[in-house]
Amino acid sequence: MSHTPHRWLAGAVAVSLAGTLAACGGGSDADSTNETAIDSPYSAGDLTLSEKPENIVSLSGSTTEILFAIGAGDQVTAVDVQSTYPPEAPMTDLDAFVPSAEAITEYTPDLVVLSHDQDDIIAQLETLEVPVYYAPAAVSLDDTYRQISDLGALTGNDEAATALNDDIAAGIEDALATIPENDEPLSVYYELDGELYTLTSDTYAGSLLELAGLENIADEAADAAETGGYPQLSAEFVLDSDPDVIFVSGEEAVGDVMSRDGWETVSAVADGNVVALDPDVASRWGPRVVELMEAVATAVNAA
Repeated sequence: MSHTPHRWLAGAVAVSLAGTLAACGGGSDADSTNETAIDSPYSAGDLTLSEKPENIVSLSGSTTEILFAIGAGDQVTAVDVQSTYPPEAPMTDLDAFVPSAEAITEYTPDLVVLSHDQDDIIAQLETLEVPVYYAPAAVSLDDTYRQISDLGALTGNDEAATALNDDIAAGIEDALATIPENDEPLSVYYELDGELYTLTSDTYAGSLLELAGLENIADEAADAAETGGYPQLSAEFVLDSDPDVIFVSGEEAVGDVMSRDGWETVSAVADGNVVALDPDVASRWGPRVVELMEAVATAVNAA
């Protein structure tokens, strides 16, 4: 089960508008940190664990992917309904968008990793003395690298985390190297759903499009900043912008865009450059970001 574009959009907007409301790490405060915790190697930001966590609950599809990719999968005892990858992740009915401290603590976690602070769940868990690592939605690759490093440190998988970051960086570089330099950048429209919600270059996926040399039409939307980088465009705006490439979430959306009245004049539609992206891959900021960049590069090369 994967979350719908509407649900992903709501979460993304909430996080982007929240900014850095919570610190990168949670857990006990400095006054209650004992000498063992101070000397512990399991530390990232303000969060220090007294010992290696063996009962991790991950309430984020991205952090679940990261934990398994760095070799901490056997330390994960429960993940939320949005954590659809990898298939071996122990999915439960926990829901990051409707969190319950009581339901989470039933898994006796020694570390909870989450990306949304819905209903002040972080404060609720910290009141129960459950250590929390907050991994908000990334807005750049640097955020991905930092979260991977932090989770590597907290779980005792530092070397694997460093290796994963190196692999991601190399994969991104290889994908970008396939894109030829153009005299003028291609323009792009990334449609999140049929209501014409999109994203700008100030978002995570948008920053990758910018890395690929694409000019995002949404950057010129009047309410781009006010919506946290996720404005809703009008059909007239898209048609007037005439994007060279259109990305959509899922294969079914390709036919929808291609068959819209009046859209046959859009360059991307006329030239067959409406490209489906895997919504799970495109909405996460974990290890599979390389797959996303490769898909973008392939589309740019075909345009």
